[in-house]
Amino acid sequence: MPYSQDYQTILQELRVDPSSGLSPEEAARRLTEYGANKLEEGSRKTSLQLFLEQFKDVMIIILLIAALISFVVAWYEGEGYFEPFLILLIVVLNAIIGVVQEGKAERALEALKDLSAPHARVIRAGKEMVIDAAALVPGDIIKLEAGDFVPADARLIESNSLKSEESALTGESVPSEKDALAEVSENAALGDRFNMLFTGCSITYGTARAVVTSTGMKTEMGKIANLLNAETDTQTPLQHRLAELGKYIGFLALAICAVIFVIGIISDMNVMEIFMIAVALAVSAIPEGLPAIVTVVLAMGVQRMVKKNAIIRKLPAVETLGSASVICSDKTGTLTLNQMTLVRAFSATDALEEDISSDNSTPVKKLLQYATLCSDGSVEIDENGRETHIGDPTETSIVLAAYRNGMSKDELNQLYPRLGILPFDSDRKMMTTINEIKGKYIVIVKGAFDVIAGRCTAGDVEAGRQKTDELSSRALRVLAVACKEIEAPPASEQMNPATLEKDLTFMGLLGMIDPPRPEARDAVTVCRAAGIKPVMITGDHVVTAAAIARDLGIMQEGDKAVTGTELDAMSEDQLNERVNHISVYARVSPENKIRIVRAWQKQGAVVSMTGDGVNDAPALKAADIGCAMGITGTDVAKGASDMILTDDNFATIVDAVKEGRGIYDNIKHTVGFLLGTNIGEVLVVFIAMLVWQVSPFLAVQLLWINLVTDSLPAIALGLEPVDKGIMYRKPKPKGESIFADGYGIRIVMQGAMFALLTLIGFVSVWRSTGDIVAARTMAFIVLAGTQIFHAFNMRSTHSLFIIGFFTNKYLNAAALVSLLLICLVIFIPPAAMAFGLTQLAAPLYIAGLGLALVPILVLELYKRIIR
Repeated sequence: MPYSQDYQTILQELRVDPSSGLSPEEAARRLTEYGANKLEEGSRKTSLQLFLEQFKDVMIIILLIAALISFVVAWYEGEGYFEPFLILLIVVLNAIIGVVQEGKAERALEALKDLSAPHARVIRAGKEMVIDAAALVPGDIIKLEAGDFVPADARLIESNSLKSEESALTGESVPSEKDALAEVSENAALGDRFNMLFTGCSITYGTARAVVTSTGMKTEMGKIANLLNAETDTQTPLQHRLAELGKYIGFLALAICAVIFVIGIISDMNVMEIFMIAVALAVSAIPEGLPAIVTVVLAMGVQRMVKKNAIIRKLPAVETLGSASVICSDKTGTLTLNQMTLVRAFSATDALEEDISSDNSTPVKKLLQYATLCSDGSVEIDENGRETHIGDPTETSIVLAAYRNGMSKDELNQLYPRLGILPFDSDRKMMTTINEIKGKYIVIVKGAFDVIAGRCTAGDVEAGRQKTDELSSRALRVLAVACKEIEAPPASEQMNPATLEKDLTFMGLLGMIDPPRPEARDAVTVCRAAGIKPVMITGDHVVTAAAIARDLGIMQEGDKAVTGTELDAMSEDQLNERVNHISVYARVSPENKIRIVRAWQKQGAVVSMTGDGVNDAPALKAADIGCAMGITGTDVAKGASDMILTDDNFATIVDAVKEGRGIYDNIKHTVGFLLGTNIGEVLVVFIAMLVWQVSPFLAVQLLWINLVTDSLPAIALGLEPVDKGIMYRKPKPKGESIFADGYGIRIVMQGAMFALLTLIGFVSVWRSTGDIVAARTMAFIVLAGTQIFHAFNMRSTHSLFIIGFFTNKYLNAAALVSLLLICLVIFIPPAAMAFGLTQLAAPLYIAGLGLALVPILVLELYKRIIR
């Protein structure tokens, strides 16, 4: 723990002279001992391994068996190989999509490497040199200045007004002030180790000399890389449910094939004929289009989500987000703008307090003017109005507020030139400039109120103290501004804080904050209405985090805010017991974030984690679904995530949840449609074989119905618009089956209804005409018709009279195409002959159409009366 010891002790332990550094020989020896200063990459699977892994899924295995069976059928019937090639195409496409998606997920560690500094300034054998950062070793003396990336974790030896940008690692929205002489306790959080610099972060202000304490995988960044290696991708609920579905279908198909075959043998049917019927029935029982249709539905949903600023990296993640019951969100850059903004000002001269606007009062404008003159930060605004903040965010917030009040920094510097400066340092906690203002020499001081207050002899300091406490309690960062007039500016070498920074007149206060996103509050409200628990996880201070959480509605009555240190002190049982009541976690480490995610997962929650920094990446990967920010997000966070929000907007998550729920509904309806129709096909043949030892269908008829009525309507069902009331439902439990709440029973009952209607048509024509071909034609019309019309039933749990019969244009087109294809083989004589069909009397066609429409009437009654 180099941060808890003085730097002389660290230098002794590392056996290095801070003035001369290591010798080349010693550096080479340590490089051999400690290894290169770079992140290790976990073992990666080859593309072939990833491709072959796709075939472990039960549904894919069933599809391969179906393809083999279909090849046998095609060979025997001599009808061509379209069906088996289609099944194989579905399998291969699914495998390729899986490989592409999983390949992207392996880029997190590569992004971490990109954050590492390529070069470092080091002192070796008394000489300063630039070397490859990978050659750094513990004990190396490095030099840093503003703009440098930190090449390794290091303990400061010297520091001058040093600030380090660590938001990607700690979540802090403001650069951390660093001090070589700072005393830090052993249990200090990462963001409170003020005498340390961390690899992958950058220097924004000042200069430093430091001794390297950790390199490569031993650095804080390296620990995160280890966490990424250790975390395995969580399988989504959709994958679980489809795997479960595949097993059921597989056993069902095998059992039915065996039973039908045995019945045929006992009834002295032709062995090859009964074999082909059993095989065709097996192909019908397996909804071979299901994986492809689910993929298409997800892909279509992804396209819609791209238009709403959400990019999905893994297709099933859409559904998982729709099931989310907890959203663990980083504060900085996710719930807030990640941009310090001046929001409040207090002028002590006039006892005036007001919000910052574009037309502030004269006293506040004077306060802004003086504070801007005493700032080094700047804001550039291009012709499109885009802002570029350069320098300390605290100062740029002041400069921007002045600009919006008609005072640009460049113009102020020309009007009131700076004649001298005492830069900010962490000891004084102040910055001082001397400016010539209207022929007078004015000393302007800005800094912490408690320091400046003791140096003021004029102005209402007591009122300033009360206002400082008030603004701080609202989570504002408060700066004080003071001034005095001097007779003449001293020479630069005579610029002395002791003389310049005394006998000041207190001017007022400026309060700033990293403000909540305007749309985040509404998004949190919608989340709560949808039964989703929002949780803030941040590296910021607990007071600031809690204030913003209360403002957004994340923290409500009875909720708690805890720090990382308090979390570390909790046992697993204590955390599991309290996790439901904790809405804010502050000053947390990457390990803390994973622990929080897992604690929620133990409660049975589907956890979504949003974030933008390197420190979020392990938790993004551990969560059921990780959402990274696209603009401010690091490549590391994006690589570890399932979804990227391209506008960094928390409200986009709400749209994603809504879309995810809609897609899951559509998939559920599609599965119900496919299984209901397939169960109908199976029951028709099974009952007919059992009662009359005759099949109502030839193998080729079953395959044609299965092919024509399954794919197009099923895909169209996946494009159904999202139900308007979907965000008023509670999230589904994590382990809930796709057939929960009696859905499976309803599917079976619908299949039984199709079978009954088909058998009624089959038997009535068979008995009235004695013609088995005519009876099969009637059965073909009824079964195909019921399946096509039933697709409209499956659009929603609401009545078609409520949602509109023809409001899904894709289903309208799919149903029309399916009907045309069915009519093609019924009414064109050569096709009818090939499919074993014949022409019927006109009344029979009308009767068949009537039977096919019965499911719509039955389901409408069920929706209207029962529900």
